[in-house]
Amino acid sequence: MRKRLYGGVMAGVLTAGGLLTMGPWQSQAVPAASEPSRSAEEAAPPGGKAVTATLFERPFTSVAQECKDTLGPAGYGYVEVSPATEHITGDQWWTSYQPVSYKIAGRLGDESDFKSMVNACHEAGVKVVADAVINHMSAGSGTGTGGTEYAKYDYPGTYGDADFHGCRKDIQDYTNREDVQNCELVGLSDLDTGSDQVRSTIAKYLDRLRELGVDGFRIDAAKHMAAQDVEAIKGKMADPGYWVSEVIAGENEAVRPEEYTGLGDVDEFRYGTHLKSAFQGGDLGGLGGIADGKLDSGSARTFVDNWDTERNGSTLTYKDAGLYKLANTFMLAHPYGSPNVYSGYEWSEKDAGPPSGGDGWTQMHADPQITGMVGFRNAVGDAELSDWWAEGGALAFSRAGKGFVALNSGDGELKRTFATSLPAGAYCNVAQGTPEGGCEGDPVKVGDDGKAEVTVPAGGAVALHTEATG
Repeated sequence: MRKRLYGGVMAGVLTAGGLLTMGPWQSQAVPAASEPSRSAEEAAPPGGKAVTATLFERPFTSVAQECKDTLGPAGYGYVEVSPATEHITGDQWWTSYQPVSYKIAGRLGDESDFKSMVNACHEAGVKVVADAVINHMSAGSGTGTGGTEYAKYDYPGTYGDADFHGCRKDIQDYTNREDVQNCELVGLSDLDTGSDQVRSTIAKYLDRLRELGVDGFRIDAAKHMAAQDVEAIKGKMADPGYWVSEVIAGENEAVRPEEYTGLGDVDEFRYGTHLKSAFQGGDLGGLGGIADGKLDSGSARTFVDNWDTERNGSTLTYKDAGLYKLANTFMLAHPYGSPNVYSGYEWSEKDAGPPSGGDGWTQMHADPQITGMVGFRNAVGDAELSDWWAEGGALAFSRAGKGFVALNSGDGELKRTFATSLPAGAYCNVAQGTPEGGCEGDPVKVGDDGKAEVTVPAGGAVALHTEATG
């Protein structure tokens, strides 16, 4: 595994926000966390709004404004926010993933900011998912962002030496379950989540976030904790809410994403890799098998990229411009999984932290093509996939009587008559933005036979649904 030095902490291909490994594997029959711990209500998106927006490293006051101005009006169901806990000092993004206490006292804001954000998002109809770092603490010693003096394995008022695993060395072998789940992820002090005291301390912290109004959690580095340990932590909570686990699928590794589906949804990293291959390879027909070899749709949270994958090159990123938007358009139009739109910031140095001011954010969650497709996702619901057509870098399909989408990743205009499955009428192209009192551009006319002559610009998309008529 490739290594590099990050601020005195040895890191693998990725840092503590999620390690993508390339090790060999061995198949082991390990039971998943028991299914009863996850209720349908916990896993369901709010009010049919199926889409999450991850506003990576966005200050809580800014998230509150985005909920009001963009996420709520566009119909997002959830916003995922970066870790709230006090953490090590430093400008790098990954300092947020080295907690030193469970106080809300990081660079994104204090407890008052956090509570105000949750309230603002709820008022806008958006639920809040908190990124929770519970596998580990820091890799060194110092003073945290909230003034806490700490040392590795010694976090006054929170944890002492006995609360950490005895394996005080980096993970070396991803084919060895004990190594992966008991040793240290890139030098970070690894909590003994098999300990009742540790479980209770974590559960108390997560309960506090729930008391502040959080609706659910993204469990960072879940792969590095036994699924049974995570289930036990969840079981100690008064009301755990919605959960999604970060479990990266590494080829031939001992720990598999399927082990965590009993806890809630699981981030499906193979999805973004598949999208990159199809869009950069110019063969969108391969997306017909997008669900093959992956988690069941009801357990998978899908994304084009996140902060780890955009830095390690395994997925498309905002730097891929038009292709990146088309990949997000496909994700929001296709029925597989629960989509998560990643919205971060521009960077040239992989370690670079978030902008200190208002400039530099990609604003992908607010892009008109993306917001239009959020509305599409909400409108088509669980309508079946139909009318699949693909040719090279072009693709079209319907959502059985509810919607139709055509994508063109080629360099030339695509003009063709398509079966749309839609009722006869005139429809707005929501890939140009969410209609407000009329279509942006000319409406697309669907005949009595459900067919429409559609012109898709180079690098563009056309998306129609029954709740956006011209």
